[in-house]
Order: sequence, then C-alpha cells, then structure tokens
Amino acid sequence: MSDYLKLNQANWDERAPLHAASPDYQAQMFVDDPRHLSEVVRFDLPLLGDIGGLRGVHLQCHIGTDTLSLARLGAHMTGLDFSPASLTEARALAARTGTAIEYVESDVYKASEALPKGAFDLVYTGIGALCWLPSVDTWARNVSALLKPGGRLFIREGHPMLWAVDERREDGLLLALPYFEHREPLVWDDEHSYVETTAPLKATVTHSWNHGLGEIVSALLKYGLEIRGLVEHQSIPWEALPGQMHCDESGEWHLKEGPLRLPLSYTLQAVKR
Repeated sequence: MSDYLKLNQANWDERAPLHAASPDYQAQMFVDDPRHLSEVVRFDLPLLGDIGGLRGVHLQCHIGTDTLSLARLGAHMTGLDFSPASLTEARALAARTGTAIEYVESDVYKASEALPKGAFDLVYTGIGALCWLPSVDTWARNVSALLKPGGRLFIREGHPMLWAVDERREDGLLLALPYFEHREPLVWDDEHSYVETTAPLKATVTHSWNHGLGEIVSALLKYGLEIRGLVEHQSIPWEALPGQMHCDESGEWHLKEGPLRLPLSYTLQAVKR
C-alpha cells in the first residue's frame, strides 16, 4: 500500500465513528424515519430519476448514508470503501434500519477485482470522492468494467474550479491550486472534518489531487462510456470556502457574493456503450 493510501485510510478510519455520531450525517433520522434520505441524494433526485429494481454500486461509500438512501429508492445496492471503520458504521446503520446492503472493503482502483465485472446497472459516486484519487483514468477503467452494457454512471462531484480556489482566503476567490491532474499530491494537515464532530482528528495528514473536467470526460470516453449529461451547479453540500458562503434550507452552500462567478459542483451522467 502506498503512502497516500495509508495516510488517507488512517484519516477516514478516524473520521468514521465521529461522522456516524455527528448530527450532520443524520444517522438517527434514518433509524426513526424509513422514508428519510440523505441531503446529498435528495439533491440528486431530479437528475437521478427512477432507480427502482436496478443493481447499483456506490463507490467510496464511506458510512453508507447515501448508499442506504439509494436502497430506499428501490435499488439493490452494494457499497465499496477502503476504510474498514467506515464499513463498520455503514453495516451497523444498515442493520439498524433493516436494510439489505452488501458492503465490500476495497481500494476503488481494485473495485473491478473485488466485485463482479459487468454486473451493475448503476455506478454511483457521491460528492467529495475523486479528489482522493491520483489518477482519474484508473477510476474510469474500473467504472467501465463494473457496468453492464447500457448501464449508467451517476456522479455529483466538487467542481475542479472550486478545488483550485485557496480555501484559506476569506477575502475573495484566489486561484492558487492546480486545476489539472498533477503528479505530486496536495498535502493537507488538518485536525478538523467537514462536519460537526465531538473531537479533533489525530490522523491529520491527507493527500489529494484535482482532475480537470475535460480529463474526467476524456477518461470516461476512453473506456467506452457515452456522456449523457453534464450539469454545473452553484452549490455544494458543505462550507467549502469558509467565510464566503451561506447555507440554504436544504443543506446546500452557496457563495454569498457573485454566485455566478464560480461553479461549485457538477453532475455527470454517462452510459456504457
């Protein structure tokens, strides 16, 4: 296992129980209300459409709140993640809600080895996932390998223009970080997570990468996927630029000033030929 995997896994293993206990992940609401969906999946619904009866896999599923939400929409879901602590929480939540979800521990780059090839109608990747991967090409190859012919990829992700903005500046938008995929990782050292938690992190160092929108599209085309939709959004489900954003009633964060200046996220859909 390379250093980036070790560092990032340690960080996500530590985040998992903190996130499961955080009010922002709404675990108890899933238990109390069988109709409850995550805010992320509620945002996705207009573009996601009817997924009832589909066999789906959620890559980089973390503690499974989005995976569970997709199952509640009628899909037969599998969740995959490299963090055993995250999968412990995901399995516990599925058990508490009486939901049949298979969870598989694997690096996403080995997803097509850990799961049956060509078996899925839907590959779903939630927001804030691709930034942890050094190569979008390897990710796209695994997505293609998992999908049936005619199967669909659905991804909502942070926009690469947003990832290029210096989040430490609260006085304006400064493009200070790479937009295009880069060999060396961005190294972060942060004891805080993106949601409210009860304790600081101890495994604070993580590695991340950006991937340009053209690079993502080109990688999917290379592996036999046809782009069916690309929508850019003016919101994202966490305070990505502290001090410069406000939160709406659905949990989405927007720029306070000049929201038309910067796309914050995008939804991409593609179908395997």
